[in-house]
Amino acid sequence: MEMENLGDGEESQMLNGSVSESLNTDRVTLDEGYEADEPASQEQEGFLQHVSSQKTQFTDFEGKTSFGMSVFNLSNAIMGSGILGLAFAMSNTGIILFVILLISIALLSCYSIHLLLKCSGVVGIRAYEQLGQRAFGSVGKILAALIITVHNVGAMSSYLYIIKYELPLVIQAFLGLTKATEDWYFNGNLLIIIVSILIIMPLALMKHLGYLGYTSGFSLSCMVFFLCSVIYKKSVIPCPLNSTYTEHTVYTNGYNATEDECSPKLFTINTQTAYSIPILAFAFVCHPEVLPIYTELRSATKKRMQNVANVSIFAMFIMYLMTALFGYLTFYGKVDSEMLHTYNQVDPLDTLVLCVRLAVLVAVTLTVPVVLFPIRRAIQQLLCPEQDFRWWRHTLIAVCLLVIVNLLVIFIPNIKDIFGVIGSTSAPCLIFILPSIFYLRIVPKEKEPLLSRQKIQAALFASLGFVFMIISWSFMIVDWTTTGRSSIGGH
Repeated sequence: MEMENLGDGEESQMLNGSVSESLNTDRVTLDEGYEADEPASQEQEGFLQHVSSQKTQFTDFEGKTSFGMSVFNLSNAIMGSGILGLAFAMSNTGIILFVILLISIALLSCYSIHLLLKCSGVVGIRAYEQLGQRAFGSVGKILAALIITVHNVGAMSSYLYIIKYELPLVIQAFLGLTKATEDWYFNGNLLIIIVSILIIMPLALMKHLGYLGYTSGFSLSCMVFFLCSVIYKKSVIPCPLNSTYTEHTVYTNGYNATEDECSPKLFTINTQTAYSIPILAFAFVCHPEVLPIYTELRSATKKRMQNVANVSIFAMFIMYLMTALFGYLTFYGKVDSEMLHTYNQVDPLDTLVLCVRLAVLVAVTLTVPVVLFPIRRAIQQLLCPEQDFRWWRHTLIAVCLLVIVNLLVIFIPNIKDIFGVIGSTSAPCLIFILPSIFYLRIVPKEKEPLLSRQKIQAALFASLGFVFMIISWSFMIVDWTTTGRSSIGGH
């Protein structure tokens, strides 16, 4: 009898030890920010029940993506077509105002990701749409899914827009022509369809986002080459432009600048400034990709994912600042809303510019599948959240999305319209509003009272998003009504 009682005691001790170990592991995984500061005994019984109900909401895919690959994927999600509009933004804000805005939006993006990760840790959810459902029920889930879809469709459209207009110019330069012909390979609409089928679709059909880490790294290296070329071109393109630059130089759109036009502006505001702030906001939005990347991160913790976000945003901040500064100091007020177009107007047969075009085309092409993943996930969360993975559904959603985006690109007149409209609507929602209101609703009052410093900061952050949206739309509407659509039409 004594041995039997001893066995029962050992079994009970082992069971308690197993439960305690499981509890501590799950607590660190769910939210190290809150739980690390509290003794395990305080909430053990209640929290164990909470963990058991929430743990199943995590994906069953064990994170295998390294820190570096996660940085590549998130950086690739941040950087895309937005980098081509930054010199234009600087020309309409001035250097000082641009730097202030760029620093502000980079810091605000880091803070909003911090709010997202805290919400995710508290409830044990790593899906943007499920955070919306936890905060506001089915309405919140639908709203989050729709905003993610609208924003990422706009981002994909801007990438394909670049392919549509730049790929024919690359082919033209390769053939040594100064003017495109009527042949099919100069038809941008046809070329984006071919690229979508042959390159984007196979990558978009991969099952997990982490597999795209290598293509993201290659895409980023292409954009580094683009930055180096922009810096170099500043040293060889004169201002005002003159015939000593190159034998191929072509002057268009009044490019014979005066000395006055070759002086950098430190601070300026005009009707085009309305597009500058949305372009900057659009350039830093990566929030739909944060939680999927967090899910697939190896040894995933909130702190580790925040470090991924901080490194990615800082790297992109440096690239953005250098690209905008040297692009602006090359063309000043003559820089186009799509900077590569400006180089083409200077010398369409320049070999380095041709290589830069190819690098940018490769970069934006490889970014499209990364941006498509969160849209597909949002659609699946709306239509079939509880169903297992099916290849036919995975493929069908990708095909439908690419068809829709291709149709949009065929009919959208200008990339600035995409930057402006998407940057002033979905971008403020994803950066400012949704993370803040999710945080206010999801983080329990027992942890942080409504009048706590953290909750007040989140409320002010959401208010800033609404102000940002209203001001941006007001300026754009004024610009449309006073200057007409011709001012923002095609090139």
